Amino acid sequence: MLVAPSILSADFGKLDQEIKAICDGGCDLIHVDVMDGHFVPNMTIGPVVVSPVAKAATKPLDVHLMVENNTFFVELFAPLKPEYITFHIESEKHPHRLIQKIRSLGIKPGIVLNPHTPPEAIEFLLEDLDMVLLMSVNPGFGGQKFIASVVEKAKRLKKLINERNPNCLIEVDGGVNDKNIHELKEAGVDVVVAGSYVFGNDDYSKAIKSLQI
Repeated sequence: MLVAPSILSADFGKLDQEIKAICDGGCDLIHVDVMDGHFVPNMTIGPVVVSPVAKAATKPLDVHLMVENNTFFVELFAPLKPEYITFHIESEKHPHRLIQKIRSLGIKPGIVLNPHTPPEAIEFLLEDLDMVLLMSVNPGFGGQKFIASVVEKAKRLKKLINERNPNCLIEVDGGVNDKNIHELKEAGVDVVVAGSYVFGNDDYSKAIKSLQI
């Protein structure tokens, strides 16, 4: 299991130290939540803040867009050269076009599904994706309770992926911890986002390793 700590839960007063600590602690990706205050009822960070994160990081960035104007934000973050940029299917009228744009920028494209959105909604996009991110909380705020139905959803998605694009990863974001990590693994999940579980732990390395099963 790959682990992507979400910097939304980090201490922004010492962000460079936090980034170094999770990288030294063995994380696989650094998850960056970008919220615009329109698609979700919260606002977070832009490229001015993420740029020094990218410089301090020794692990790739995983940028998760929770925004309405996806193309604008893709162009905004592309110069930072993240490994992945994922966007919500619920906020994009032309997903295939945006997938192609992200890939043309040398970045791996992914799509995000809100808790209520079925995996079948993106069945005919799977062949063009590198990742599908399943939200296991309602997007907008960290520290929420895990929505258990995402486990069954991940199983359904895994079946579709095996049929159409076995190389596509499944990522889960929201309420992930050492209590639910095993059932997520069994459901076929490849990557987990963990914010408060990692940054709320006294030992980042121990928290990260407890999820890398």
